[in-house]
Amino acid sequence: MPGKGARIGDGTVRRRLLMRPPVDTIVAPPFPKDLAWVNVAPLRMEKQATRPVLIEFWDFCRPSSLRTLPYVKAWHERYAGAGLRVISVHAPGYPLGHDEDAVRDAVERLEIAHPVAIDADFELWRAYENPGWPARYLFAPRMKLVDVHHGEGDYHGCERAIRELLGLGDPDDLVPLMHPADDDDAPIVVPTADREGAYSGAYGAGQVWVVSGGGELRVNGESRTIDGPGAHLIVEHERHTEAELLLEPGEGLDVLATCFTPGLAP
Repeated sequence: MPGKGARIGDGTVRRRLLMRPPVDTIVAPPFPKDLAWVNVAPLRMEKQATRPVLIEFWDFCRPSSLRTLPYVKAWHERYAGAGLRVISVHAPGYPLGHDEDAVRDAVERLEIAHPVAIDADFELWRAYENPGWPARYLFAPRMKLVDVHHGEGDYHGCERAIRELLGLGDPDDLVPLMHPADDDDAPIVVPTADREGAYSGAYGAGQVWVVSGGGELRVNGESRTIDGPGAHLIVEHERHTEAELLLEPGEGLDVLATCFTPGLAP
């Protein structure tokens, strides 16, 4: 289960982690035979039984998935040579993600080198009874589940579990946290709820994202070029900030959602 947060006033949340759940009797579900794959020939889960396997459910249209992605990529780069198999499973949360070519283009654009399964019909998602994006499942050899995390966070906890399975010990040089708010002990402020379409108005957040296709978008009067379908970061603050947003999509640009992510407490 994911870590839970304790509210400490004024909407601020300090995240704390739960102890690792006793899930080591759960066996990895097999991959459906008709899954499309990127970066690799079709894989069979039972063929991975001699190594640790990290499964990450993600969506290139979800800001939370893109905020987690750098850690997943770094773990592949660091530990594939030691035996870890990293597999991202793309399950579409927006219509843009149902296009297989768009998923393949996103994998290339985001420079993902590890295997990606395209779970367009949510077959594997249902087999895992997965609750949302992102979600990580770490399996030991013999396909037994040893660690699970739903949502962002617990990056160092996951990496330590990976190193334990690989027999590498606990180093001082874990993958650095990408954002101050990624620290599980950092006090963060609950952001404005996500809105459908191109939102204009007051908000509070650490970051603002849009989910859209490609085209021109004016953000608070400044012109931006959106380079393709997906989630795109358009505003970033050092800490949680209360501000005003004005979004003006150009001709032909369809903004499906405006999303707000947490920032450090001021």
